[in-house]
Amino acid sequence: MIDAAIISNRVITPRGSKKAVVLIKDGKMADVVDELPDGNFPVSDIGDLVLMPGIIDPHVHINEPGRTEWEGFETATKAAIAGGITTLVEMPLNASPVTTTAKSFDEKIKAATGYDQSGTVRPVLGKLHTNCGFWGGVIPGNEKEIEPLIEKGVLGFKAFLTHSGIDEFPNVTEKDLRKVMPLIAKQGLPLLVHCEMSGDEVPKVYSRSYQDYLLSRPKKWEDDAIALMIRLCEEFNCKTHIVHLSSADSIEQIEKAKQRGLPLTVETAQHYLFFNAEEIKDGQTEYKCAPPIREKTNQDKLWQALKSGIIDFVATDHSPAPSVLKEIESGDFGKAWGGISSIQFALPVLWTAAKKHGCNLNDIVRWLCEKPALLPNLKTRGKIEKGYDADFVVWDPEQTFTVTGDMIHHKHKITPYLNEELYGVVQQTWLAGEKLFADGKFLHLNKGHILYHE
Repeated sequence: MIDAAIISNRVITPRGSKKAVVLIKDGKMADVVDELPDGNFPVSDIGDLVLMPGIIDPHVHINEPGRTEWEGFETATKAAIAGGITTLVEMPLNASPVTTTAKSFDEKIKAATGYDQSGTVRPVLGKLHTNCGFWGGVIPGNEKEIEPLIEKGVLGFKAFLTHSGIDEFPNVTEKDLRKVMPLIAKQGLPLLVHCEMSGDEVPKVYSRSYQDYLLSRPKKWEDDAIALMIRLCEEFNCKTHIVHLSSADSIEQIEKAKQRGLPLTVETAQHYLFFNAEEIKDGQTEYKCAPPIREKTNQDKLWQALKSGIIDFVATDHSPAPSVLKEIESGDFGKAWGGISSIQFALPVLWTAAKKHGCNLNDIVRWLCEKPALLPNLKTRGKIEKGYDADFVVWDPEQTFTVTGDMIHHKHKITPYLNEELYGVVQQTWLAGEKLFADGKFLHLNKGHILYHE
């Protein structure tokens, strides 16, 4: 009755690391046992390599349809599989149209799936190499689209409190949020918020100086925005999620809100934990993101908050763009697109930094698998446990590699991780009990499916 089994001396389960046998049936984990049972089925013995749940990244910009010269489902999900990511959730902006109406959601699904000649959607999706869900967007005036988007199956909603960088996705005000938060809360879905409040004017920076850029987006922007969202979270009892926290000055108010039992969660991103402002040279626009990468003292406090559970998990905020938009030649931080490409290296980047902070493999599973699964309510993902989806990443935490352009599968090779030596080599990626990637090669493609809100 078993389809396959995987044996490892280091299976990362909810109860810690152990030698175990994971039994697979119909794309699920039939059981996790101590000894291999009798039977005629294929067995993969991976020895001392780590077996952990497939990584879940709920913060990814893919930009399709409309801006596929930046990225697309084909390249982004291929990079994801190569990095051990078996499930991602795509953000509603940077594509064109943005996912703020039921109609635009239909266009998003069409772009992700493709159509055969009869006009029906293929059951196995031609552009998705990993599983993919979608966030809907909240912009001024689209409150009547919230319920239709929920009916379409979005996993939650995303809003900006400052300019998003895309004119089609303007920021909301408190007045706008008061219209939509009761609708979102009624369905028990999360509202994800980019927490920066810049006022009426965003200061213009025309400079190669990273310090000038850093000063143009102060911590106070984040702190004020987070204070607003905590207040609204409490008033409407709406699940509220702070994306890519960079300001350590907000940790105290977040901790107090959680102590009061508010449905508030927080993520930070790998780049805030790996890089610091003191290391970034003038003109290095590949490091530009919003909020910005801040100082080492700030980074240390983020690590403390992550380790203590005040910050719930880590997500890449993969946001690619062509070199001309990143202003690689000019190095102008004012003109450069703000976004970091990193989806393929989510695991080794975090593990390399985590090792320096005394963290272990169980921490990595909590931050990349278990906790991220809770935000979009993916009930059968994120753990190695009986009944869960047989999605896995097999990797070597002791092996190192250097990031080179020829190994990158996302569309553009621009990333601040280029030439970094990282710990943690992904050896295999499994989706629904099938090995899709091994030893640097793709064994099977087009195996991803769309995940809808249930």
